Amino acid sequence: MKNNLRRSATLLALAAALGLAQRPQEEPLPGPANQSEIRLPNGKSQRDEILKAEYQDNLRDAAKLADLAQDLKESLERDDRYVLSLATLKKTEEIEKLVKKIRSRLRHD
Repeated sequence: MKNNLRRSATLLALAAALGLAQRPQEEPLPGPANQSEIRLPNGKSQRDEILKAEYQDNLRDAAKLADLAQDLKESLERDDRYVLSLATLKKTEEIEKLVKKIRSRLRHD
């Protein structure tokens, strides 16, 4: 009885091994690992082009951020120390949104 169980288990294991060995190899799934291999019609890497565009966006937003910070500084110097204008508060909100936008682009890798 034990020999029959062992023989059956061995045959099942052998059949499973043969079945796995004969299964065709699966193609890799498209995703982040293979994303660097995607080429655009002009032959350039899609990933490189996306990174280049994000870099340009970050430079543009950083320049805008510097301008807004300078405007905020001038606005704070103009205002009375006890009174804060609504325009100054709006500038701080714009700065905050711009910083979050830049940060999200830098973190997304």
